[in-house]
Amino acid sequence: MIQTVPTTPFEGQKPGTSGLRKKVRVFQQPGYAEAFIQSVFDVVERPAGAALVIGGDGRFHNRTVIARAIQMAAANGYARVLVGQGGILSTPAASHVIRKYGASGGLILSASHNPGGPDEDFGIKYNIANGGPAPEAVTEAIYARTQVIDRWMMVEGDVDLDRIGTSQIGDMTVDVIDSVADYADLMEELFDFDAIRAAVHDGLSMAFDAMHAVTGPYAHEILERRLGFREGTVHNGHPLEDFGGHHPDPNLVHARVLYDLMMSDDAPALGAASDGDGDRNLIIGKGVFITPSDSLAMLAANAHLAPAYAGGLKGIARSMPTSAAADRVAAALGIPLWETPTGWKFFGTLLDAGMATICGEESAGTGSDHVREKDGLW
Repeated sequence: MIQTVPTTPFEGQKPGTSGLRKKVRVFQQPGYAEAFIQSVFDVVERPAGAALVIGGDGRFHNRTVIARAIQMAAANGYARVLVGQGGILSTPAASHVIRKYGASGGLILSASHNPGGPDEDFGIKYNIANGGPAPEAVTEAIYARTQVIDRWMMVEGDVDLDRIGTSQIGDMTVDVIDSVADYADLMEELFDFDAIRAAVHDGLSMAFDAMHAVTGPYAHEILERRLGFREGTVHNGHPLEDFGGHHPDPNLVHARVLYDLMMSDDAPALGAASDGDGDRNLIIGKGVFITPSDSLAMLAANAHLAPAYAGGLKGIARSMPTSAAADRVAAALGIPLWETPTGWKFFGTLLDAGMATICGEESAGTGSDHVREKDGLW
């Protein structure tokens, strides 16, 4: 039975480039998260029988809001919800799941690289059917609805987020899915895993710092199990609600332990880290720090070595503050270079139109047309 709960608007629920981000204490106000989620459901487009993807980066308060979001989806006419086991889905993995299963959109619960814990940050972002962040027309409509919202709806029911399987809340099916499998399979389609495994067998070494954030399970599965890097290659690989008390921002300050290792005589060939929700990256060679701008240019210049990009790139896109290194690669390859405002949603238009293949921005984010988000582990 659908329950309707009266509410009044909360001030300041305007989504930014990456959704609504506030302190946990703000989201813990009775009805606060519910008012925002209901505003999303009230305005977004979805066909009859629509599916919704829900997942997050594992930070404090994720499970509470995910449980409520599932109950609310059941009351708002969704036919199916796909949720990552334990409530875990990296942002690029959520984008892939939306696209793979034809969902009408998804709720991603994350505050990206911001700290987590009872006194830290929380966030909710809505992604549309192409797997990318909601464009400004949608976020403006959501905000307008938050200013007049007068009720939210739910159906009573509980889901065991830790058990993969199917259950029912009201008329809606809830599928708890493996958080990693679909994404890991996608990576095998893009890259030559046999060649990488052979290189690992011949001595290629690396260190990956998951920063006690969402990419730990993904890195364990892909790097250690599927590619054969030694056990222990992944550091800080268990997601924690407070990220171990650290700031999950992959830069030279917060990933200092990795940096020091890579600058030492005992450094492996490659060092990398990813942020809270798995969409940003840090890349360090043995004794060499790679800037985000150079990372984009190097990826584009060498993309043809991976099977998914062997046929060439349709174009390169970069944010305005990102350096022109990629422009020189585009010129050398004879392909277009597109400059956009900061915000991954602007790349989505180019990717959907088939005008770009590799994208990157100044904040250590790079990705390709395999999803509609930046992708740190990719």
